[in-house]
Amino acid sequence: MSRQTTFKGGPLELAGPELKVGDKAPDFSVVDKTLGKVDLAATGSGVRVFSVVPSLDTPVCDMQTKRFNDAAAKLPNIGFYTVSMDLPFAQNRWCSNFGVDNIKMLSDHKFASFGEQYGTLIKDWRIESRAIFVVDGRNTIQYVEYVPEVAEHPHYDAVIAKAKELAG
Repeated sequence: MSRQTTFKGGPLELAGPELKVGDKAPDFSVVDKTLGKVDLAATGSGVRVFSVVPSLDTPVCDMQTKRFNDAAAKLPNIGFYTVSMDLPFAQNRWCSNFGVDNIKMLSDHKFASFGEQYGTLIKDWRIESRAIFVVDGRNTIQYVEYVPEVAEHPHYDAVIAKAKELAG
């Protein structure tokens, strides 16, 4: 059976596995704002929050990224990343326009690797679905949230609480 998410009630098929707490975090290949390749190892060995959004140029994605940017300012020992299919140039423009500088932006546009490895790729639209992954220092997934409706928000407080708990 295929996995799905919805957008305003309409079903959309997801590519890739459904990850669960306790799974090893899969490797991936994305690019950063300099077009440099980034994989899981390059994100460090501490607690990391991967916030996955369809596009920064939509209201919920905008709010989600700003909310985690604010959290990142208060939790410098936790790595916060936003993953989207937006081009790195668009990600940089968006960050500059809104003063977002505490969260690292990762573009999955080139390879769609993150989406395929983490089960967030909406293949028909070539965008990511909304999801959150919290990974510990041993690269084990400790929190997973696949938001069932793309237009809805994730559970911010639960994500931040889990990241804080893991970081000590």
